[in-house]
Amino acid sequence: MKHKEAKILILGIGNYLMGDEGVGVHTALQLQELDLPDYVEVVDGGTGGFHLLEYFENHEHVILIDATLGGDQPGQIRLIKPRFAKDFPRAMSTHDIGLKDMVSALQWMEKMPDIRLFVVSIESIQQQGIEMTQAIKAVIPDLMQKVLQLAHEIEKAKISQSKPLELVIG
Repeated sequence: MKHKEAKILILGIGNYLMGDEGVGVHTALQLQELDLPDYVEVVDGGTGGFHLLEYFENHEHVILIDATLGGDQPGQIRLIKPRFAKDFPRAMSTHDIGLKDMVSALQWMEKMPDIRLFVVSIESIQQQGIEMTQAIKAVIPDLMQKVLQLAHEIEKAKISQSKPLELVIG
């Protein structure tokens, strides 16, 4: 059995060419420009699908970033910890089926990583072009901070779990 990668995978999902729907990809690209800790790997996952399966199989911890429809205020950020395909928001964007199918496949293969999903509410997926609306652009710095903070917390928890117990002899 292949050993899972120790790095925390941050995976931005979305269609870069469809405005707000590409918020996950835009965020991943901006994160890649930063001087990130060694324990983080950032990937532009595009529109998802089974070509990303290997990333999920090879990482113990995955933080997804994606857009969602659902009537919330555009730009609202929510953190979800999906364990099953049914736990993903009902109104995921254009690649909904691919992510849910991939999660089902990972469960079936018993290779499901710990997944955290940041969703950003968008108004519509009809917009075409690489420009996002001002409401979505404005939340990216906060979203990046939340993603990196979560990665830091996961790493801290991993380290504290791996420390051997200290024996005190008195």
